[in-house]
Amino acid sequence: MRGVNVVVFVGIMVVGSAMAALLANASPPAAALVAIGTFFVALFVAAAIKIADQWERLVVLRLGKFSTVKGPGLCLVVPIVDRAIFVDTRILTLDIPKQQVITKDNVPVSINGVVYFRVLSPDDAIIKVQHFGFAMSQYAQATLRDVVGGMTLDQLLAERESIGKEVETAVERESANWGLEVSNIKIQDIDMPEELKKMMSRQASAEREKRATITKAEGDKDAAVNLAAAATTMATSPGAMQLRTLQTIDGLGPTASNTVVIGIPMELMQLVRALSESRKASA
Repeated sequence: MRGVNVVVFVGIMVVGSAMAALLANASPPAAALVAIGTFFVALFVAAAIKIADQWERLVVLRLGKFSTVKGPGLCLVVPIVDRAIFVDTRILTLDIPKQQVITKDNVPVSINGVVYFRVLSPDDAIIKVQHFGFAMSQYAQATLRDVVGGMTLDQLLAERESIGKEVETAVERESANWGLEVSNIKIQDIDMPEELKKMMSRQASAEREKRATITKAEGDKDAAVNLAAAATTMATSPGAMQLRTLQTIDGLGPTASNTVVIGIPMELMQLVRALSESRKASA
């Protein structure tokens, strides 16, 4: 019994004991009857008082038939005739046990999850299904097995969120008949054989190496295009080669250890090129 029941029981017993004490001298048999009657009245009243917390509802069955739903707060029931069942209406959490499932491409995986739900209709949750929490857990487990069995391993790893939504939709459709409301279903762990993990790791490494090789090849291609464009510019522009030469000399730095020797002056090279072009033109 709760504290309120104890207080009511003790209070009635105190009043009854005081009345029996007053009758003890005048009529001892009457005093004894008052004391016995007080005990049973106190016990009856204390048993009739039920306190439901803010998140609880009281489903009352009278002689085995559904009577009403009471709560929260102070509720009165008839002892012996009524049976009171407390139902928690807060969001409840149930674990979907880890189970082994064969995917569509015949890969064995172990998967588990968690279900968040609440009791929307306490009378339906008590009357229409036995142990609604256990029923919810088992149905979610079976639905998860069916959904995962229709997917490949790649889909299972990439679409974890959509799997939870699909399982949630199927479970919510059935649990609505039980007076339950599914808030969310999450997939927690997906465990695969060690050999498959190693193969996936090697595949990921190969993919990274492939991307690195492609990136390097694209960089070499861009560099070659830029060099070809620079060579074309220097061939068509008379002063471009001289500017490039001066830039190279400037980049060597002013230190004494760097010595630059230009064997042929740039003017002489241009004169030779002009003579060669004029000879080709005359020929």
